[in-house]
Amino acid sequence: MKGAWLPGSSILFVSSIIILITQVGHCYGQLKQGFYQGKCGPTDIEKLIFNVVQQKFAQEPDTVSDLVRLSFHDCFVRGCDASIFLDGPNTEQKAPANEGIGGLDILNDIKDAVEKVCPGIVSCADVLVIGARDSIFLAGGKWYDVETGRRDGRVSIDTEANANLPPPNISIPASIILFAQKGLTISDMVVLLGGHTVGTAHCRSFKNRLYNFQNTQQPDPSISASLLELLRNTCPLNDQTDREVFLDQTPNSQFKIDNAYYKQILANNGTLKIDQNLASSPLTKLLVKGLAHFPIFESQFGKAMVKMSRIGVLTGNQGEIRKSCNSVN
Repeated sequence: MKGAWLPGSSILFVSSIIILITQVGHCYGQLKQGFYQGKCGPTDIEKLIFNVVQQKFAQEPDTVSDLVRLSFHDCFVRGCDASIFLDGPNTEQKAPANEGIGGLDILNDIKDAVEKVCPGIVSCADVLVIGARDSIFLAGGKWYDVETGRRDGRVSIDTEANANLPPPNISIPASIILFAQKGLTISDMVVLLGGHTVGTAHCRSFKNRLYNFQNTQQPDPSISASLLELLRNTCPLNDQTDREVFLDQTPNSQFKIDNAYYKQILANNGTLKIDQNLASSPLTKLLVKGLAHFPIFESQFGKAMVKMSRIGVLTGNQGEIRKSCNSVN
């Protein structure tokens, strides 16, 4: 395989990327693949969840971006314990970092379907992990096996979400530190941010780049002229309407798990500042180039999702199995 952008052996470089990106085993702590086999009678609970997700995805293609984003926003705050689903004052849902987050209703519908055939057995945290995997596969990603056996947490605090979720303009060094605190490598970070190949961003997340970047009275010079025009048309200077734009500007790719996102940010078409930083930072740009030029993202994304889903899990006698994801039992 040839790659003119890279001196030396491109094969060696791709091999290095694949080695760097997290490798996933079959069991982690008390988590294991197939945890629910035999626990719900004759029902294959993962197949049941897949069928529900498939129906949702057919109706709403942004199901994939909703479930991927929910996974990230849940696992980075208190670990993968479904704390983001708890409703009430001062919960994670009320944090500015989670404003407008979608998919809560989708997850609740999946959980309801599970409870009808297998009450009190399957955690909301596991429903999310399984459902996210299914949506990624339906959107073009590679199938991957998930580890299950999580229990649900009982605490959800808005200030913790603000402290643990990276803002859209975070620098790469700061982002690396944040991911490292969760046990994730630079490679994990670059691959997980590839989740921006699906989904949207609100004007408030990037408008500071369009008109007065860093108090210069000018736009961010790293935005391409074509993207700047599109974003300004969507988010006029004095318009308070918080519209949405796709994070991946590739036509017919906005609901697909593919490597188009990396190609776009290399062309200075990153909607969020973090996206553009990823392509320009010497700490990450070679990984971005590898993911853009070689067909490895679709398989590596699942592996990174598995590693992220191990963050701070509750198992055994910890936590609970919620009957409703919105409240503790």
